[in-house]
Amino acid sequence: MYSEEDYLMLSGIQHFAFCRRQWAIIHIEQQWAENYRTTAGELMHKKVHDEGSFEKRGDLLIVRGLRVSSHELGVSGQCDVVEFHQEETGVGVFGYDGKWNLVPVEYKHGAPKGNNADELQLCAQAICLEEMFQTSIPDGYLYYGENRRRSYVEFTDDLRKEVKKITEEMHDLFTKGYTPNVKPTKQCKACSLENLCVPKLQKTMKVREYIEQSIKIND
Repeated sequence: MYSEEDYLMLSGIQHFAFCRRQWAIIHIEQQWAENYRTTAGELMHKKVHDEGSFEKRGDLLIVRGLRVSSHELGVSGQCDVVEFHQEETGVGVFGYDGKWNLVPVEYKHGAPKGNNADELQLCAQAICLEEMFQTSIPDGYLYYGENRRRSYVEFTDDLRKEVKKITEEMHDLFTKGYTPNVKPTKQCKACSLENLCVPKLQKTMKVREYIEQSIKIND
């Protein structure tokens, strides 16, 4: 269990899953840079977030910008949207009659990714909600602006274990204040922090190559 002063940003889970170095530059070194993708994503979230707003549609209650946290994971943040579905199998919600099942919905500007970074972030939100409302949340949705569709996400045991593992690694690196090196990949070109990270400098040079280059320079 983590204390509140040790909480890290829940949104950092997505950064960490995408690239540990990117996460450290943002969350440890406190550096940031914008590009088209980050700006477009921020604009989408501004449209979605109306912090603390409630909308009732029959048996459906929609809450936007709900603040969440978890002592177990040591993270805090906001959910884009949490849907409360009135069902007998749910839990009580203060100020509303009946019982409700919770379904988190996260909005993303682009298209589904080739990794599970978005799924991990959504699962972390569900774990926070489970802890706060003392309930069980089996699934949620990712809404992608590019195709304007929801993608179903099941919060499996494996996904939950990966969230726990990632948050533990995040806390470990944050405590040490350490920014890890990474191997450059094609995804570096899409990163807004490319100029801050300078991925080319992360390539390790073999001793033989270093000696050969040094000889050529001296010749």
